[in-house]
Amino acid sequence: MKYLLFVYLLFSFCESNKIKNSATLNSSFNKDYSRYHEEALAYCKENNMNDSYYFLLDYSIHSGKNRFFIYDFEKQKIINQKLVTHGSCDVFEENTDKWEKAKFSNQVDSHCAMKGKYKIGNRDYSSWGIHVKYWLHGLEPTNSTAVKRVVVLHSWNAVSTKEIYPKYSPLSWGCPAVSNEFMQALDEKLKQTNKPVLLWIIA
Repeated sequence: MKYLLFVYLLFSFCESNKIKNSATLNSSFNKDYSRYHEEALAYCKENNMNDSYYFLLDYSIHSGKNRFFIYDFEKQKIINQKLVTHGSCDVFEENTDKWEKAKFSNQVDSHCAMKGKYKIGNRDYSSWGIHVKYWLHGLEPTNSTAVKRVVVLHSWNAVSTKEIYPKYSPLSWGCPAVSNEFMQALDEKLKQTNKPVLLWIIA
């Protein structure tokens, strides 16, 4: 009887721990992005951009967790999510927290991430990943130098296809870089879309 009780308690502890760890790993599920989705849809309609879906990147989330979200306006839900890098932001000043959290700057050559809304532009050749990149056109004062800085959407072999928390994703020079596998999915989606797609980085 004591043995059965011990096994039961051990099983309960393991299951409880598994649920706890799962909740921690997928903590982004608990975030309410409804106001961003509403604003994004209104923005897309007002500016003649694609109103079927958009990309939301939440840099307040640990880089080892999924934080690149594809939101479908019609289905009103996130249909895919993966890892994405942020910039090291350590060129003009020391950035000791660069792995733990994203730091933002619009300054040229800063290697920082840039907050705000972007219009995804032309498809082009990249020397990274699957050799495909999309130009990003900053639509706000916080990201107006995106083209000049060549901050683009591309893939990188070093980015994992799955969550790696508590480890961190590699640091970029400001580009939102994703895994090769995810970039292939994004590329197929973007090639079939007639109007410009909105990419929005928040934190």
